[in-house]
Amino acid sequence: MAQAVCAGAMMMCSFGMAPSTLAVLPANRVTAGGPPAANIMDNKPFVNVPPFGMCTSPANPQVASKIPVPPPGVIKPQPCTPTIPAPWVPGSPTVMVANMPALSSTSKLMCAYGGVIQIVLPGQFTTMVP
Repeated sequence: MAQAVCAGAMMMCSFGMAPSTLAVLPANRVTAGGPPAANIMDNKPFVNVPPFGMCTSPANPQVASKIPVPPPGVIKPQPCTPTIPAPWVPGSPTVMVANMPALSSTSKLMCAYGGVIQIVLPGQFTTMVP
């Protein structure tokens, strides 16, 4: 079983240079071990998912514009701007938070620039979800 994810969970992006903290608004009125519980729709950039410091993805237009030509160019990290086109996957198959699957510690989130965002610490350690 995985752990339920809540506000304050620590996340990391595969192209980011610093961890970030998941923000969950208390609108759902469901808690997990104290803080507000997250669901798969807590994926909004800058609202739920803050930047991860600097980005090293060559698919990021800001990073690509700084790669010198001719190749081989050295990637110069640029400020992270999470671009998230879809919800977290997979969510919990049986536990719902505000009519959406609960977010578990094994869920992943894809950035449009190729990064994979994953949960490093779930924000609480007492509530489990399948």
